Amino acid sequence: MKAKLHTQMLVALLAGAGAGAAANAWWSGSAGLAWAVTNVSEPVGKVFLRLLFMLVVPLLFSALVEGVAGLEVRRLGKIAAKTFAYTVAASAVAVTLGVTLVNVVQPGRRTAAVALAPTAAPGAGTGAAAGAGAAPGAAAPKPAGALGEGVGVGLIVAMVPDNPVKAMAQGDMLAVMVFALIFGLGLRMTPTPAAARLREVIQGLYDVSTTLIGAVIKLAPIGVAALLFTLTARMGLGVLRQLGAYVAVVLVGLALHQFGFYSLSVRLLGGMSPLRFFRGVRVAMLTAFATASSNATLPTALEVAEKELKLPAHVSRFVLTVGSTMNQNGTALFEGVTVLFLAQFYGVHLGVWQQALVVFICVLGGIGTAGVPAGSLPVVAMILGMVGIPAEGIGMILGVDRFLDMCRTTLNVTGDLAAAVVVSRGEPHVSTQEET
Repeated sequence: MKAKLHTQMLVALLAGAGAGAAANAWWSGSAGLAWAVTNVSEPVGKVFLRLLFMLVVPLLFSALVEGVAGLEVRRLGKIAAKTFAYTVAASAVAVTLGVTLVNVVQPGRRTAAVALAPTAAPGAGTGAAAGAGAAPGAAAPKPAGALGEGVGVGLIVAMVPDNPVKAMAQGDMLAVMVFALIFGLGLRMTPTPAAARLREVIQGLYDVSTTLIGAVIKLAPIGVAALLFTLTARMGLGVLRQLGAYVAVVLVGLALHQFGFYSLSVRLLGGMSPLRFFRGVRVAMLTAFATASSNATLPTALEVAEKELKLPAHVSRFVLTVGSTMNQNGTALFEGVTVLFLAQFYGVHLGVWQQALVVFICVLGGIGTAGVPAGSLPVVAMILGMVGIPAEGIGMILGVDRFLDMCRTTLNVTGDLAAAVVVSRGEPHVSTQEET
């Protein structure tokens, strides 16, 4: 019987890390090891990363456009506005919580400086990302400090692309996201047959992108083994200790947001007892943990909202359907923690403004992340390239991602149900006959 993919990735992480640590202990500095890393393990890892980066633009663009175009603003009005406001606020709190924990605990901090020369782009002396970290055909990502340039009016101007195709080609993902949001809004405001057909095309692009990501993720065991061998062959087994600290920070952040923020939300904003809320949603939480997919848990979440929480059907159906794609608090927190952890690991300093931008991008990324297992990985890879962090560091994360994906999906689904409680407050119950 063939092992499940997440088991294969865990085995690949341990095998790659173990082989690399052994090579580091026995043959460190040898010409043979340098040749094996440079010509075998590193190229294999880079090819895997490039496959991920290749799908970032089509996935995020189509997901954001479809997410905005799908908002039934005219029909639902206040419900849509409350849902969007709560989603943005909850995601911002989640990412800020995760970023704060990483800054306090510093799980990626190393006692010795990490040499970036083997992976950095040619001429990068300021922590620029590896050539493998850039999207194929794109210019080398900016150093981390570049994100702090033009703060204020200049930053706002830079976020609006004068040429969206150029922004895509250069890997300016912030501009691409803004264009996608504006395009989705325009598509929503254009009720013509041609616009409807265009939306179907964009939905098709999203479907194809998620299918290809699923195919690429199936190659993850090979990529993980190669990336981890490269890392540990150069840096030793201490990488795994830092990985354990990273996992602990993610879990603590998820737990605090789950039982702290959501308890306050449903009590203060939704007028519901937290005990009643968590008792009512426990089936959806278990389903989310088992499937690691917000989309797969949606039918269970809809049933829980109407039968256990007794929420108005017209509110819960809208909030949960939109939230399964757009309200990804756990994913946003995970992405923020991962980016800062890898920044610490590689010695890439991110100032206050850079971290604020990471928070902003993660909030947008939560809207544009596929509600499927491992759907956040392309977003993480994209952010790494933007802030100048070597993208091969994602190999460490892939080995433990399945478990973390199960945990953050549980938070995502709980967050959707908490949003439904908050938005439902003050809304009348509408029967199915009245809705139709």
